[in-house]
Amino acid sequence: MSSSSSIGISTVKPCCRILIGYRGSSIFGSHARSLENPNSSKSHSKSIHNRGSYCSSSRNSGRSSHCIVQRCIAHQPSSVVHGGRAFISSASASSNSIIRSRISAAGFYADSGILRRRGVLLVPKVASDYRNQSTSVDNNHVNEKGFEQIYIQGGFNNVKPLVIEEIEKSGNSVVLNGSAVDLDYFKELNEKTTPQEKDERVASEIEKEAWKLLRAATVTYCGSPVGTVAANDPGDKQPLNYDQVFIRDFVPSALAFLLNGDAEIVKNFLLHTLQLQSWEKTVDCYSPGQGLMPASFKVRSVPLEGTEGEFEEVLDPDFGESAIGRVAPVDSGLWWIIMLRAYGKITGDYTLQERVDVQTGIRLILNLCLSDGFDMFPTLLVTDGSCMIDRRMGIHGHPLEIQALFYSALRCGREMLTVHDGTKNLVAAINKRLSALSFHMREYYWVDMKKINEIYRYKTEEYSTDAVNKFNIYPEQIPSWLVDWIPEEGGYFMGNLQPAHMDFRFFTLGNLWSIISSLGTREQNEGILDLIDTKWDDLVAHMPLKISYPAMEGEEWRIITGSDPKNTPWSYHNGGSWPTLLWQFTLACIKMGRPELAQKAVSLAEQRLAADGWPEYYDTRGGRFIGKQSRNYQTWTIAGFLTSKMLLENPEKASLLFWDEDYELLETCVCALGGKASRKKCSRFAARSQDGA
Repeated sequence: MSSSSSIGISTVKPCCRILIGYRGSSIFGSHARSLENPNSSKSHSKSIHNRGSYCSSSRNSGRSSHCIVQRCIAHQPSSVVHGGRAFISSASASSNSIIRSRISAAGFYADSGILRRRGVLLVPKVASDYRNQSTSVDNNHVNEKGFEQIYIQGGFNNVKPLVIEEIEKSGNSVVLNGSAVDLDYFKELNEKTTPQEKDERVASEIEKEAWKLLRAATVTYCGSPVGTVAANDPGDKQPLNYDQVFIRDFVPSALAFLLNGDAEIVKNFLLHTLQLQSWEKTVDCYSPGQGLMPASFKVRSVPLEGTEGEFEEVLDPDFGESAIGRVAPVDSGLWWIIMLRAYGKITGDYTLQERVDVQTGIRLILNLCLSDGFDMFPTLLVTDGSCMIDRRMGIHGHPLEIQALFYSALRCGREMLTVHDGTKNLVAAINKRLSALSFHMREYYWVDMKKINEIYRYKTEEYSTDAVNKFNIYPEQIPSWLVDWIPEEGGYFMGNLQPAHMDFRFFTLGNLWSIISSLGTREQNEGILDLIDTKWDDLVAHMPLKISYPAMEGEEWRIITGSDPKNTPWSYHNGGSWPTLLWQFTLACIKMGRPELAQKAVSLAEQRLAADGWPEYYDTRGGRFIGKQSRNYQTWTIAGFLTSKMLLENPEKASLLFWDEDYELLETCVCALGGKASRKKCSRFAARSQDGA
């Protein structure tokens, strides 16, 4: 913790433990082979004990699960109490110690030495020695039904080259992946024109306060930072799960740390959440699919069994079994992959994503998302409440937010996966899904004045492969508010599409990620920003940005939300304003060469956020009131503001976080399978001319 005034010191004796559970039919097998030197275990254990602390590794077997315990026990350290929980203080650990852990990765357990010096744990690469000395992993311990055989042909020297976006400078502008950005504008934003003056720019008092709060929200595990709590309001007597580390919430925090040169916490977070993947906890005895990432985790300090006066730290994940509504988080794995790519892009350290355990984690997530089911659409089918909008809001089925994140994760996965015999089928499946998903979203989810006129004249009950109204949408579904609201220029991706149902609400996160990932064409991406600019008073007003528009009211609210008292009209997820969306808006604006829109929104937020206590969300149609149940000192509000400021100051860093159109997908567009008529209608083939290719 960076702020000593907000922590208490206790004299407990902690240790650390990670519980990783798998079903008996786990991909790791019921008796995974250990690759460690059997003689090294005793010597390490002896030397550790002599240094005043010791570590042990054990596996507890049950009838249907196996647990691997990583435990580090230190004698007489001080601890930090954060939110009622005890953590090891990074400033109070005594002697140096070597901690030996056993981590499951791709069907084997690998020793990794962890050196703690002055309370800081330095975690080296798991299985790095095996990666350099071996080209394969024995497949006798891999469940072939769970995923393809892991086989690294030629070792990790054959890693597929990563695509680095181009940055071209011409005159007073810089071209970031084909998008021109005026450099003079950024000079005005920074108020300094020389590189030396820019580096020496003094942060505002609000930024200093934000950094202090962000660092104070840091959670440590075994002395190392592993994430940030969702909210760190000292006046909150009932934090519920806001004192946990959420994968979704940590994304803006991770970017803020990475852009500031602090990569350790992000690396630790990625590795620890990876170890929690495929947890055994169930809802009414039903096991989640392999590859599921937790929504959140909490560091708990509990008494160590069989000892007196000693405590251990335990990572306790939540896969939805404790969440309101008991919904598994579909977006956690997608965000994890996106964050992993961002780590490599910003730090230049690609060794993390090349690790065997990390490669396996990527594949498990993508296999889970790409698994066959009854659905015929390329979109990802999910339940209500499985993403940022985590309460009943009528977004079940194929919500836009999930599809945009799914598309981004697929592009990340294809970029980071090591290509070899064991992954070529997965890469082929990714390419096929990317093409189909892009076509589906561009053709059927896009709404503008022209499209609404087309829907208005739809014929229904069409039975043929050539039907225009493929989803049997009834024109009467066009809401009255949309007729007067949609501008002549611009448009957006609507919230959902299912048989006989179109959700015409504007969902900000999904539309912004459609821009960032190039899910939409360049013309559509520009149309989204045009719409936001034109409808600024509706979507931004006094606080950026509306999570959805418009709010559901009256009978519609009662039926769809179940009379949710937190999602009342123009509050929370039902039309509330969420400052954390600011960084994604900033990234989208920079990509499209319109940073002035982002700066306008950042300036608006800067006037209120600190004064209002960094709230989670704002209420009312114009976002004038602090949310009635909003937590103060919400971490992703703080981190989103800081990330937005840094992206505007460093647009070249922003270029590392978005994607341009992938023209290779145009050549294999699935709509071409329908013949010349389908090919002619496909918007993907028009993208080249729109982008000036």
